[in-house]
Amino acid sequence: MSKIITVFGATGNQGGSVVEAILADPALSKEFKIRGITRDVNKPKAKALAAKGVELVSADMSSSSSVAPAVQGAHTVFLVTNFWESMSSDTEISQGKAVVDASKAAGVQHIIFSSLINASEASSGRLPNISHFDGKARIEEYIRSSGVPGTFVLPGMFMSGFETMIRKNPPNEPAGYTLALPVEPSKAKAPLFDAAEDTGKFVKAAIKNFPSQAGSRILAASDYYTIDQLISEFSEVMGKPAHAVQIDDDKFKSFLSPVAAQELLENMKLLEDPGYYAGESLAGSLALLEEKPTTWKEFVEKNKEKWSNFDH
Repeated sequence: MSKIITVFGATGNQGGSVVEAILADPALSKEFKIRGITRDVNKPKAKALAAKGVELVSADMSSSSSVAPAVQGAHTVFLVTNFWESMSSDTEISQGKAVVDASKAAGVQHIIFSSLINASEASSGRLPNISHFDGKARIEEYIRSSGVPGTFVLPGMFMSGFETMIRKNPPNEPAGYTLALPVEPSKAKAPLFDAAEDTGKFVKAAIKNFPSQAGSRILAASDYYTIDQLISEFSEVMGKPAHAVQIDDDKFKSFLSPVAAQELLENMKLLEDPGYYAGESLAGSLALLEEKPTTWKEFVEKNKEKWSNFDH
């Protein structure tokens, strides 16, 4: 009989990628029956999954009792939490803990959590406001202390985020593109990740290497790119000039919503020091993969039209 894998955020970037990767894998699709968790089981994306044989369940993550049906009878749980929905790390942490408590009560054997490093600790308190990192690090700690075996997949910087950050120059400036960030382009390094395409590749590695990799962190990124390298490869694929410029902190913050400005500024500063993954090599994580992750050039090629059509 197939084991159940519960996938939270089944219609989102990360959860959706996990569902597709399991369905496409000859061994895992036989080993696991997928239970996809989404808020609205009637939306088109959910219906498309149901048509592929995924069991759809709507679940409220606010308490362990309300989330219990989502994990009942499950062998493995893929958990992703969304800080940006509430903009509150307390809410995100309590949702994560609710799923962990319910999973423990249900006898779940393996939690795979989409985690991140504790940036406050890694920067010795210099970057205390990257709540979407620190909250996930706290949930990871909670899983480690829960007694349920966990594997932690840490997504890199979403390549899709650069779709809005790399801007077409306005008509009164030379043709081309500009990426304006509050960091030194030759020093800041971003571990880039195509979340929608590749989350499943890294989560598959967590499933297939269980229990030998239990307790370990898998860093989900194709490579480290300096901002200079990123913009130069972008320019090459687009066939247009593109430049990275360093702007001051206040100017960067002025482009952002006030509630997220300090958070995102510090997130950029993290790329310079101590590093997105605090300097850890990607080699061990990439060695676990069966398929190569998407490179930045491949991502730009695939999304060329979006950038070409941007007004500014």
